[in-house]
Amino acid sequence: MKILLVEDENKVGRFVERALAELAYTVRHVTTCAAARDALADSPYDAIVLDLGLPDGDGLVLLAEWRASGFNEPVLILSARDAVGDRIRGLNLGADDYLPKPFSVDELVARLRSLLRRQSSGPRATVLEHRGVKLDLLSRIATCEGRTVELTSREFALLELFLQHSKRVLTRTMIAEKVWDASYDLETNLIDVYVRRLRQKFERPGGEPFIKTIRGTGYQLA
Repeated sequence: MKILLVEDENKVGRFVERALAELAYTVRHVTTCAAARDALADSPYDAIVLDLGLPDGDGLVLLAEWRASGFNEPVLILSARDAVGDRIRGLNLGADDYLPKPFSVDELVARLRSLLRRQSSGPRATVLEHRGVKLDLLSRIATCEGRTVELTSREFALLELFLQHSKRVLTRTMIAEKVWDASYDLETNLIDVYVRRLRQKFERPGGEPFIKTIRGTGYQLA
């Protein structure tokens, strides 16, 4: 499990990072809004532990951005703002839990594990849809406006990733990790080849693009 820890107090951050690492979580610790944005753009995470009082902005703004972009994984707010109104605002903006400082690291770990269990055991859509494209995850059948489209297993996995994150820009690193289970050399054109195949299979000649290239970043469903 990969955890993004956004915490500007280095002592607190190192304390939490060590506790999670001892439980075999892979933790990336960042201290600013800018670094958190870059981290989530570079790689997928299973959960985020988010401080609110960051040196270059408000963590609640980050949270709202992530939810608007389609990031649906658990977010646990860890903050010195402990007023009821602060907690309500954080939860309304999409946080899954809110733990005020000072806190017990054992409670933090317990809450995070609970969120991750809930995420993994929750109901998942078995049919994904976008602009006339349907992907049935149970029958493993893809259709475009009712027409069956043959896909290789890798093409299926790539299309599933796009449909699961229809609002997000997917970086090449994220695609490589999720579809190929590896951090492929970003100079390779392997990902480009597979994106081009999906475009050929789901775009009409002269019609709107199905997948947009976001120059310097990655790809996004149009």
